[in-house]
Order: sequence, then structure tokens, then C-alpha cells
Amino acid sequence: MSWRLSLYDSTCQIAQEIAEKIQERNRYQRNGESTAKVNVTIRSSLQNLKEKIDQLKDLLLRAISTRQITQLEGDRRQNLVDDLLTRQRQLQASYKNEGTEPDVIRSSLMTGGVKRGVTNPWLLEESEETRGLGFDDIRQQQRRIIQEQDAGLDALSSIISRQKQMGQEIGNELDEQNEIIDDLANLVENTDDKLRNQTRHVKMVDKKSTSCAYLE
Repeated sequence: MSWRLSLYDSTCQIAQEIAEKIQERNRYQRNGESTAKVNVTIRSSLQNLKEKIDQLKDLLLRAISTRQITQLEGDRRQNLVDDLLTRQRQLQASYKNEGTEPDVIRSSLMTGGVKRGVTNPWLLEESEETRGLGFDDIRQQQRRIIQEQDAGLDALSSIISRQKQMGQEIGNELDEQNEIIDDLANLVENTDDKLRNQTRHVKMVDKKSTSCAYLE
């Protein structure tokens, strides 16, 4: 494993050195100096960079096919190789575009190589949850996670259904209470009407009785 990491380190370092040589070549051109020697060095380094990237690709393919690493880790390292391929194409274009210093050279200098104190991205391992697991184990873990999520969603759905049912029951109870209140209001109103009628009747009877007493 360590020599593979060393290969990745050296590949990044070569890319950085090529970017620096291209800048040096461009300075020579601006000063009217000969660039033949540095161009030879750049061409040789570009060929070396291509060979090392091809080695990384072969090693990565072998590691994935023999299941030395998981598919997730393989995808992550493939992204690193793709970044190196992109940088190689950019450096090749910068080398052919003599006399210019496009942003690609400066970005390569900033990102190229593994600097002291900076973590090598090739060293970054996958998460604790999947580290050391095979493909079948990871699939089972993913199924378990999905099942747990489904169970959580089912529980949430059940709670929402109960709350909805409670809301409907409360609504029905309120409707019944409103009906009872309406009935009571009607009953009170009818009772008031009857009471008023009885009061008028009593007054009429009392008035008639008083009149009869005077006649006697």
C-alpha cells in the first residue's frame, strides 16, 4: 500500500515540477534566452507523468477487480486519477502554447504535489461504517439502513394518521356540541315564548276576575 501512495505522491510532484518548468521556459522566451534545454526536460517529464498515471490506473483497476478495496473507495480514488489526467492535459496544452502563462499553470502550482503537513488524499480512507467491509456487507448495511428509515417513516405515518383521526374525532365532537347548544338555545327560546304567553294569559284572567268582582 505504501509504495502505491508513494507513486501517487511522486505523480503529483512531477505535475507540479512540469508547471514550474513551463513558467521557467516562458521567462526564458520573454528574455530572449534559449529554451531548447528546458523544452527537452518538459517533454520528458510529460512522458513520465503519463506513464505514472497509467500505472495508477492499472493498480486501481486491479485493486477493484480483486476486491482489495471497496467500490466506494475505488470510486473515490478514481476521481483522484481523473484529476491527474485533467492536469496532464492542461499541462500538455500549456507546454504547446509557448510564451503564455494561462491560469492552468498557476492553478497546477497551487494544487500540484503533496506538500509537507498536508494530508495526502490517497491516504483518506472511507468512513468507519464501511471500512473493512466487503461488497455484500456494504449492501446488507445499506439494506439495514433503508429498512430502519422505512420503519421510521412508517412510525411517522402512523403518528400522523392518529393525529388526523384525533382531529376528525374532535371536529365531530365539536359539531355534536354545537348541535346540542343550538337545541338548548331553541328550547330556551321556546320556553321564553311559552312563559310570555302564560304571563299574558294570567294577566288577562286576573283582569277579568277583577272586573267581575266590581259587577257584583
